Amino acid sequence: MASGNAIRGSRVGAGPMGEAERGESAPRLRISFWCSNGHETQPSFASDAQVPDSWDCPRCGFPAGQDRDNPPAPPRTEPYKTHLAYVRERRSDADGEAILAEALAKLRGEI
Repeated sequence: MASGNAIRGSRVGAGPMGEAERGESAPRLRISFWCSNGHETQPSFASDAQVPDSWDCPRCGFPAGQDRDNPPAPPRTEPYKTHLAYVRERRSDADGEAILAEALAKLRGEI
């Protein structure tokens, strides 16, 4: 059962902080940004701050722009490539066959 003491756990002089203690807040602008999924984000900026051209959407992570009808395209993500995929980009099948034949010849003691 509660004792009814409303200030229990408070320190002396503690009270709600207001504008008088913090000072006046800077004037703000709320700018709308839209991503390609149609999510709207409205971050606030100081009125004298430079507003960026794009903003990351907090819901999906895609870039968002200020034009609702023409949002920025989502970035192309390259799939993970294995070591073998990088080797295949550098070498042709004929090169691979030649290297394999040379390695097998070394193992067999022919070279």
